[in-house]
Amino acid sequence: MATDSCFYSIIDYTVDGPETQTELVRAFAEIQEQWVNFHPGYLSARFHVSTDGTRVYNIVRWESEADYRRFVETSDTDGRMAAIERALAGLSGTAEPRMSGSPTYTVVREVGPRVTE
Repeated sequence: MATDSCFYSIIDYTVDGPETQTELVRAFAEIQEQWVNFHPGYLSARFHVSTDGTRVYNIVRWESEADYRRFVETSDTDGRMAAIERALAGLSGTAEPRMSGSPTYTVVREVGPRVTE
């Protein structure tokens, strides 16, 4: 299996139910489209919701750490953060961030399926 050389930002929220999950994913997808996805090196944002209705993960994939760092340095962080605050305020339920520090990661190992013949 090939090593993934991409860089990731993983955003983690606790929410109060499936309806809030849906609203948060919709709001954060719009934020990706309006504030992030046109930056060089941006590859995708995946949204994962827990089956018990309590968590939302937004995994943003970048070609490299340098691309992500360039985004941080050159993007309108204040505008993006204000959009996030508006999105959170507009939810019908509650959403609380769970990440601390800089939620960025590189893949160091992946175990794929066993190939049998």
